[in-house]
Amino acid sequence: HNERTNNEIVHLIVEKLGLGEEAIKYVADRLGHDKRYAIDPTKIETELGWQPKYTFDTGIEETVDWYLNNEDWWRPLKERAALQ
Repeated sequence: HNERTNNEIVHLIVEKLGLGEEAIKYVADRLGHDKRYAIDPTKIETELGWQPKYTFDTGIEETVDWYLNNEDWWRPLKERAALQ
C-alpha cells in the first residue's frame, strides 16, 4: 500500500497545479506533530471485499480539479474564516 511522505504529496499537487518548487513554503512542525500517518486496509479488503475506486494519484488529481472548478463555492468560506 503506497505510503507517501508529505513532500511527495505536496509535489504531486504542485505539479497538478502547474506550479514550480517556489510555490512550496516549508514551515516548522507544530507541537506534537505526528511523524507518520499510515493505514493498512487489509482487513476491510479481506473481510468485506472492499477495493478503492481511485488510485491515490487519481484521487489527488480529481480533488485538485474540483477545487479549481469550484472556487465560487470554497472562496467565500476561506474569506469568512480569515475574518474570524
